[in-house]
Amino acid sequence: MTVVDDNYTGHVEPRTAARRILPGASIVKVSVGPMDNDAYLVTCSRTGETLLIDAANDSAVLLELIERYAPKLSLIVTSHQHQDHWLALEDVVAATGAPTAAHSLDAGPLPVTPDRLLADGDTVTIGDLNFDVIHLRGHTPGSVALALSGPATDGRVHLFTGDCLFPGGVGKTWREGDFEQLLGDVTSRVFDVFGDDTVVYPGHGDDTTLGTERPHLGEWHERGW
Repeated sequence: MTVVDDNYTGHVEPRTAARRILPGASIVKVSVGPMDNDAYLVTCSRTGETLLIDAANDSAVLLELIERYAPKLSLIVTSHQHQDHWLALEDVVAATGAPTAAHSLDAGPLPVTPDRLLADGDTVTIGDLNFDVIHLRGHTPGSVALALSGPATDGRVHLFTGDCLFPGGVGKTWREGDFEQLLGDVTSRVFDVFGDDTVVYPGHGDDTTLGTERPHLGEWHERGW
């Protein structure tokens, strides 16, 4: 495992990681599994308490990073129910004893029953870090995004979107009406709330910002995906 501590770009090669340092937090982004899933360790600098977002795959890789960069794994949040986002969840929980959380509508398929059920408007507190829970419907019924802001950040919102928002569009949908629901939620609960400098950390691939994506909302609506 190669962890790049400097020059964080938002891009990581498969089975490698990079670390972003904020005034009161650090973010380790790692690509795991054959689908280039992004998992994130977000650590409070003062307390060492850490949130893992999506124990997606490659449990050995995740456990190595936890040992090196997460002195106190306080919680594991699963962004949504799709299997590629929780394949390592059971192993990581068994090794660390960390509690888990997910939205109630996506909790059923998970291999570990969540200790906490999340809802829109909740706050997840990890040390000095506060993450606002945003329920985004359409990709799955219970997908959640997490927005980190406050004194520990560099004055920007850091938004972890799972498979709901990517560079170039929203996540995949399957049923009639789901795309409109997802785009509507992403518009009203994300773009209408947060500024252009908000950093977006997706469930696959590279980071982006809301400012980069905002001009294309109309195009996404017109193309229907």
